[in-house]
Amino acid sequence: MRRVLSLYRSSVGKKILMAVTGVIFVFFVIAHMIGNLKAFMGPEHFDEYAHFLREVGEPVFPYGVLLWIFRVILLGCLGIHALFALQTWRTSTVARPVKYAKGLQPEESTFASRTMRWGGIALFLFVVAHLLHFTTGQLHPEFVPGAAYDNLILGFQMQWVAALYIVVMFVLSLHLYHGVWSSFQTLGLNHPRYNRYRRPLAAAVAIAVFLGFASVPVAVLTGTLS
Repeated sequence: MRRVLSLYRSSVGKKILMAVTGVIFVFFVIAHMIGNLKAFMGPEHFDEYAHFLREVGEPVFPYGVLLWIFRVILLGCLGIHALFALQTWRTSTVARPVKYAKGLQPEESTFASRTMRWGGIALFLFVVAHLLHFTTGQLHPEFVPGAAYDNLILGFQMQWVAALYIVVMFVLSLHLYHGVWSSFQTLGLNHPRYNRYRRPLAAAVAIAVFLGFASVPVAVLTGTLS
């Protein structure tokens, strides 16, 4: 317990926990994107996929319970990630109350890195709203339990919902770009031989995730999916 508290209280520990929760989130995002792309295979395949996710864990867990446990864990990881990002930013701000002069910004500073803390909070709020929209239906006026494909199509037929979703996916891609390459250094995976591949890898992940997620609402708005 003392080691856990020491890890929590130290800035290095917070960064390590941020990196670990970030890695969990990256793998989830990629898996979720692949699942979403099943919509292009048609209603039967997409609904079968959605049903399969809820069957996982039976008969040990009742229908859908294991999936909800995973969602709660994911929300917890995101919450920890956002909280530690704010705490780390606050600590660095207090330690350096005078801002960098123009032209003296650190080399690693990018738009993606400078928006990480706010992007993390926005993503946490989006995940909550996303669950209320496509999972539980409180924010979906035409939600039908179990009709995953129809709920997807009807949800994205609202142009402002589709537009907001695409914007959030862009924010997510920025977050992933910075998070993927910086996590290598945080977790000690830092070597001159492959450091030059960190940014291209991060960019490839970010672009793939954005295009994968954005393709679904775009397809719905253009009538490719209906």
